[in-house]
Amino acid sequence: MKSMSLYCIGDLQGCSAPFHRLLEKIDFSPSRDTLYVLGDLVNRGQDSLGTLRSLIALGDAAQSLLGNHDLHLLALWQGVRKPGRHDTLQAILQAPDRQALLDWLRNRCMAMLRHGWLMVHAGVLPQWSAEQTLARAAEVEHALRGPDLKAFLATMYGNTPSQWEDSLEGADRLRVIVNALTRLRFCTPQGAMEFSSSEGAGSAPEGYLPWFEVPGRTSQDTPTVFGHWSTLALGEGRHPVLRNNTLPLDTGCVWGGCLTAARLGAAGAYELIQVSCEQAQVPGR
Repeated sequence: MKSMSLYCIGDLQGCSAPFHRLLEKIDFSPSRDTLYVLGDLVNRGQDSLGTLRSLIALGDAAQSLLGNHDLHLLALWQGVRKPGRHDTLQAILQAPDRQALLDWLRNRCMAMLRHGWLMVHAGVLPQWSAEQTLARAAEVEHALRGPDLKAFLATMYGNTPSQWEDSLEGADRLRVIVNALTRLRFCTPQGAMEFSSSEGAGSAPEGYLPWFEVPGRTSQDTPTVFGHWSTLALGEGRHPVLRNNTLPLDTGCVWGGCLTAARLGAAGAYELIQVSCEQAQVPGR
């Protein structure tokens, strides 16, 4: 009999068919196993609605984070953003059960610590410990689940402040947290974020580093798994590797890459399982 397994999966982005093929390949059982999905559940893929419904149908066996595309969907729903040219979200927004779907989405986590692994969509600022990351994530989760959702989403977008300060308050404080957890790739050793670059780790602008390469970052002793940055894994032949105690799992399924699951073990151990994706590449990330 197969023992219980714990899996992390990188960005789905509405790629429902590869998601189901991956579940079949790992012989996933909701009564036995647990799945952690690292955000960007929807958008750009061919079946965002089906992907969302499949995750909900798995119940507590599927625990999902929120990524930038998921927050974009909530902002569209609340009327504070306009659809992007490459969005594939209208089926959700027009679904008869959209209220239930989007209420489920707004109640997902921004970060999790499970079985010794810290899980985020994009990154962790160098001065944050794992515990501080969870605490900051909880502040955003409170805003997402509260009565002022539209007001929060209306002030969520922007690149400033670019750096965390404990003294930050209000919209500025929440914006920095959201940007770190859902958009971060490069930052300075002091934690100032940069958002214009999306290529591989070797393309850092002058003065910046990939967030996981900042020397002495506070969370470095906690194994961390993240998505968001498909060019990291695509530059390594689509086979993610643990580096600096972090594991990137966005292998660019929606861009014609693979969808990747990591079976998690103790002390940073993992095993990769992948399926190919038939999704034709869509311009613009």
